[in-house]
Amino acid sequence: MSYREIEEINEIRGIKLDHATVQRWVVKFMPLLEHKFKKRKKPTDGSWRMDETYIKVKGKWVYLYRAVDKYGDTVGFLLRSKRDMQAAKSFFKKAIKSNGKPVKVNLDKSGANKAALESINEDCEESDKIEIRQNKYLNNRIEGDHRFIKKRIRPMLGFKSFRSAARTITGIELVHMIRKKQLTNDKNYNSTFSQFLSLAA
Repeated sequence: MSYREIEEINEIRGIKLDHATVQRWVVKFMPLLEHKFKKRKKPTDGSWRMDETYIKVKGKWVYLYRAVDKYGDTVGFLLRSKRDMQAAKSFFKKAIKSNGKPVKVNLDKSGANKAALESINEDCEESDKIEIRQNKYLNNRIEGDHRFIKKRIRPMLGFKSFRSAARTITGIELVHMIRKKQLTNDKNYNSTFSQFLSLAA
């Protein structure tokens, strides 16, 4: 949440908040909200587009692994300090645990990402292996989706710790998925805010 948004809340709702208070709430409660979101997340398609983007923490670049399906729905995300096969494999394992195994995954030319998928395929029967494709044009959808996340991060003053960055990004990703209508909304809440609030109920 930006300073401008906090000022708007203070002015419109008559609530006095400062940026540090909001950040403490984010760090404390985002893991709980993410856990609840996973239980209500709508299924994604089995054709994924995966890529990583860069986030700066304490002046150093770290790597945000992300994937969307062919319709643009978010499959998953994971922040890692390194960009290597192990980091990519951790991302795929988390995404598969939450969404099931994909039929195919499109990657860029990253050898580490391909090696991670090949490692996962080693434990699969031939008929159950994930199809690996490397076509940069098919990844336009995930690269475009990165922009929505970076747009929210850009106005911030920077992350002071990896933990804070990971949990703040979780909040941004959850709201982004709600706006994509990926949260089961049985009670027909009208706004993004009311749907987000329903996770805390």
